Amino acid sequence: MMAGMLRVRRSQGALSGALLVLLGAWGALIPFVGPYFHYAYTPDRAWALTAGRMWLDVLPGVVTLAGGIVVLVSRLRPAALLGAWLAALAGAWFALSGLIVTRWTALPTPGMPVGGRASMVLEQFGFFTGLGVVIVFVAALVLGRFTVVAARDATTVPGSGSAAAPASPRPIRAVLTRVASGRSRSGSDPSRQADKVPG
Repeated sequence: MMAGMLRVRRSQGALSGALLVLLGAWGALIPFVGPYFHYAYTPDRAWALTAGRMWLDVLPGVVTLAGGIVVLVSRLRPAALLGAWLAALAGAWFALSGLIVTRWTALPTPGMPVGGRASMVLEQFGFFTGLGVVIVFVAALVLGRFTVVAARDATTVPGSGSAAAPASPRPIRAVLTRVASGRSRSGSDPSRQADKVPG
């Protein structure tokens, strides 16, 4: 029973794991390909590696991608939960890194968003804050899904692909139906009613 509770179907985390992989790849690659369509932080040059891009974009993006792969392919509940926690921490780093680097000057800065006011808002959302919030949300869904053990997961027999069938309520229902029908017959039988009347 315990082994069946630890094992999960691979399809349980397929969608969430794929989303985390895509979000992690976006976070790690957008600083390098964004300058091609003027969606970037300074320096506005494609494939220019800086300390800020490495620590604030590439590192959390790779961690999110790795966590998504673990969620996607794992058949063990603890491993899937570990992958979700990694993705959640990386998403929190995406969302909060802009605030942290302004207070902690020893950390590298991400640069300045380029373009007009609307472009700067979209870049802040797509590079850091919005991306981090979405990653944390998807990781939280994974944590909720794999923390709660479903009934069909708990009844899975280890080593077999089928689940133990729960006790069927049909025999009890059949007995109750027979008892009720017997009472109705005894109440409607005139000969039995006549026997009950004193002579």
